[in-house]
Amino acid sequence: MAAIDDLINQISDTDLRERIKAEVDKINSQKKFGLVFEDHLPESTPLYDVPIRIGSVVGPKTGYMKENYVVTAMDGDDVTCINRTTKEEAVFKIDELVCVAQFGEPIYPYLKHIDSVCNAPDSDLWHTLIEADNYHALQLLEYLYAGKVDCIYIDPPYNTGARDWKYNNDYVDSADQYRHSKWLSMMKKRLLLASKLLNPKDSVLIVTIDEKEYLHLGCLLEELFKDASIQMISSCINSKGVARDEFFRVNEYLYIVRTGCCVPTKLNLPTEWQGNVKTSTTNKVRWGSLMRSGSGARREDSPGCFYPILITSDKKHFCGAGDVLPANVNRNSVSFSKDIIALYPIHDDGTEGRWQYSREKFLEIMKKGYVRISTQTAKGKEATLRYISEGWQKKVENNQISVIGRAEDGSLIFDDDDYVKEYIPSNQWWIPSHDATEFGSKMLNGFIGKRFSFPKSLYAVHDAIRFFVANKPNALIVDFFAGSGTTLHAVNLLNAEDGGKRRCILVTNNEVSDDEAKLLTKQGYQPGDEEWEKLGIARYVTWPRTVCSIEGHNVKGEPLKGDYLGSDIPMADGFKANAAYFKLGFLDKNFVALGKQFKELLSVFWMKAGAIGKCPVIESEELPDMLVLPENKFAVLIDETAYKRFVDEIEKHPDIKTIYIVTDSENAYREMIRGLDDKDTYQLYRDYLDNFRINVVR
Repeated sequence: MAAIDDLINQISDTDLRERIKAEVDKINSQKKFGLVFEDHLPESTPLYDVPIRIGSVVGPKTGYMKENYVVTAMDGDDVTCINRTTKEEAVFKIDELVCVAQFGEPIYPYLKHIDSVCNAPDSDLWHTLIEADNYHALQLLEYLYAGKVDCIYIDPPYNTGARDWKYNNDYVDSADQYRHSKWLSMMKKRLLLASKLLNPKDSVLIVTIDEKEYLHLGCLLEELFKDASIQMISSCINSKGVARDEFFRVNEYLYIVRTGCCVPTKLNLPTEWQGNVKTSTTNKVRWGSLMRSGSGARREDSPGCFYPILITSDKKHFCGAGDVLPANVNRNSVSFSKDIIALYPIHDDGTEGRWQYSREKFLEIMKKGYVRISTQTAKGKEATLRYISEGWQKKVENNQISVIGRAEDGSLIFDDDDYVKEYIPSNQWWIPSHDATEFGSKMLNGFIGKRFSFPKSLYAVHDAIRFFVANKPNALIVDFFAGSGTTLHAVNLLNAEDGGKRRCILVTNNEVSDDEAKLLTKQGYQPGDEEWEKLGIARYVTWPRTVCSIEGHNVKGEPLKGDYLGSDIPMADGFKANAAYFKLGFLDKNFVALGKQFKELLSVFWMKAGAIGKCPVIESEELPDMLVLPENKFAVLIDETAYKRFVDEIEKHPDIKTIYIVTDSENAYREMIRGLDDKDTYQLYRDYLDNFRINVVR
């Protein structure tokens, strides 16, 4: 109704305006059933890095951004504009305006590198923080990872009536009669995009909310995720309660939206969960096949994981492992003593596969007893090797599983015939470590000081996502209402606990608080100014927390104090992790089509290829004719005349999985990707321009 009200108010005839308003009020007074709300005036995004020119669409830097203008003339600092709605002319100072784009208009994004932290130079795992309006960032992520995300965790604004969120660059408060409808409109746009990111076969969306919008949110989730399983959990986050003119509020709600076959994992939970759990059926310690299956299971997919594992001829003991065989060496050309059986990763159809681990990692876990020679050998095989996954290994190391001895082959023997009790909780959580004051506000203050109000407890987020990614060591996790960055912190903690390589993508805008905005305005600063931007949440809170938690110090450079609960991991040790910080920017599509924006787009291509290794950059002014980046597992043919040399280079690096080819010819592209069936290939810049129309519903 907000859009209709705005149109009615533009009617100059007073009597007609009042009559139409009265008729609309009658329509609104009629009772409606179900979740009824409207899509409000299009949201607009300020584009601070786009210069204002004649023909640009602009809006005011401060205040409600529904008033958009088209620039018709520029004279020094004076900008003459035409209102897009009323067609009235107005003159502004150029520093009062910013280029804007409404949702629904095509925008072509890139990722501008701001900073990075590298505390694991030997790891190719990189997390990312994207500073952006989350709507545009979600459309970027749809292009990059549609159907590939395992878990989305979000903590959207609760719409309490306080100045806790903005719609079109203006705060929505309790006096706004459309505040619930605006909130639902805002959430629907983003949840529709989020639904496209989730793996439809096995993934979860977790949304936290309080009593102000939980009923509306529940109906919206049922509308958007018709085939998903949805459950709501009540979680105590403040046992002391929040004082209001009503009953004290101690809890919030978590909506768990599960797709496909996704179910919460039964876990060996700490004692603080007692009273919140029901003992599940006991589960046997999981021994999986040491030979890789599924994607990436061929010898050429990981040459470093093809080597002989040596066992005694009686199949009761390990004798170590032979050297890794180069790609050009036939396994039958390697001989061993008659007293030794050499086991290679060979699939049932006779094709060469790969082991789960490198030779060095295998020898390490073999010595610890995490590999065994199976007594149930497949027909035609000398022996079958089984191993315990890293999550179960951690449980053994933490004495969560009782070990009573070793078998002849050196593997571990567990108490009670390999069985261990695990638990799954109820839908009422009263967990001390989920307290948002102790393990949210106070913990964050120790990292970056008092820069952010009401962060989540680190352990509340850790526990919620752990139920769904504990058995997914390579999960991709997204949070597009990132706030202080608790989700990435929790993912790093989870990886540190079980040796996982889960990757996290955070998205947040760079809004300053209401109080800071008033102070900055009084000092003469505006949004887009450096003094304003450096106090925004992304730069002042989310990124500093990410750096401090990874490197193990506070913003003053002092080592962090204490250990993480339940893991004995010192905070001062930080995490063996890496993260890159980008700002979402926007390009001129004509320059993209001409191939003049490759350097700017390289970080997008890096993310699409899996964000493996440190994001590459091109320092030289001239573009090379090709980029072959084995450390990032992708390559780009920039000059198609160099195709033959490009293919020769690719053959030297079988680990490269993603290929980009720059060509205007569809036929040439099809011809060049012949023989690259095992690679993910993309045509530039057509793939970007045709399939990546940010802000346009495809």
